[in-house]
This record gives sequence, structure tokens and C-alpha cells, in this order.
Amino acid sequence: MANAKAKHKLNVAGQWFATDPDDDNGEGCIACNVCYTSAPDFFKEDEDGNAYVHKQPVTTEEIELVKEQMESCPVNSIGHE
Repeated sequence: MANAKAKHKLNVAGQWFATDPDDDNGEGCIACNVCYTSAPDFFKEDEDGNAYVHKQPVTTEEIELVKEQMESCPVNSIGHE
């Protein structure tokens, strides 16, 4: 599960987040590009290729898409509070 104490500084406020690559729990983003290529309306990449939440999902369909990215993340760096 993503570490809510290690959120990426560029995440927009809301329930969904991506972790900073320097997360001490080993769940930091590794810039694999899965989330921001599959759901570019919600995830963006910073200058180092690490993901952050650019827009919070609102509709059921949007939430399902973001949830899919969370489940697909190879290092569990996407979380929900």
C-alpha cells in the first residue's frame, strides 16, 4: 500500500496520490510510465519521469480508471485515503 506520508509534492489535493520516488518504505515511484500513459487525464510526470496526480477522479468511470492504475503499479506508489 502506498505510503501516505511520502506523497509527491506535485499531487493535487484529494483522496488519490502518488508517492515521492524517495519514499523510505520502498514504495516510491520508479518512473515506469504505466499510469501517466494509461490515464493521462489524471497522472502526469515530473521532470524526472516520476508520476503525480494531476487531477482527482470524480465520476465512477474515472475512479475505476485510477483504481486500475493503482492495481497496475509495480511498486504500489499510487494510493487512496
